[in-house]
Amino acid sequence: MLTKKQLDLLEFIHTRVQRDGVPPSFDEMKDALDLRSKSGIHRLITALEERGFIRRLAHRARAIEVVKLPESMGGAPSAPTGFQPRVIDGPHPSPTKPANVAPNEVQSFAREVPVMGKIAAGVPIEAISHVDHHVAVPGQMLSVGQNHYALEVKGDSMIDAGINNGDVVIISETNTADNGDIVVALVEDQEATLKKFHRKGASIALEAANPAYETRVYPEDKVKVQGKLVGLIRTY
Repeated sequence: MLTKKQLDLLEFIHTRVQRDGVPPSFDEMKDALDLRSKSGIHRLITALEERGFIRRLAHRARAIEVVKLPESMGGAPSAPTGFQPRVIDGPHPSPTKPANVAPNEVQSFAREVPVMGKIAAGVPIEAISHVDHHVAVPGQMLSVGQNHYALEVKGDSMIDAGINNGDVVIISETNTADNGDIVVALVEDQEATLKKFHRKGASIALEAANPAYETRVYPEDKVKVQGKLVGLIRTY
């Protein structure tokens, strides 16, 4: 699922390329999306490139190629529409999954999950959404048919939930959550944080598990759930 800003930028680039034959400048993108600085455009461009929607061509100014479009813009149904890191087989031999495993049953063999960078367990920081490396995850944490990714925790606001600075959290990708779930939340399409989720009417509260941090409340249209915590890996 692309964020609204990512989708808006992709649509703007595609429209300009179709009309003029060349993509817009970064200043034009910034103005079109009403952003304060070009750093926000750089983040959105990187996110679109990592998700396979655009390609930047080296050694050429303003060289951005639209590779594919989401379904909402007329793309093929198979086109990915969001943050979909793959779960891939690890480098070590593992048992073959039985053919009769039910869709909702857990996998009993280890898998490798991409570590997508760091996420704040404190005040929201920019999410780093590129694959740094992979981490082996017990199959019991993973559900068949679900996308999973890992993030390294930065900060101590979730310590009362047993999540410490430097831990690696395993996230099941989803855009919905129930009250009390620990989620990866994207705030205002720019910053991501790990917090307890609570819906209060038309507002979303992102609650820390540390009394030193205040609960932050946002209008519901400013918060997008990007995944739910399903496991944790700690290295001593």
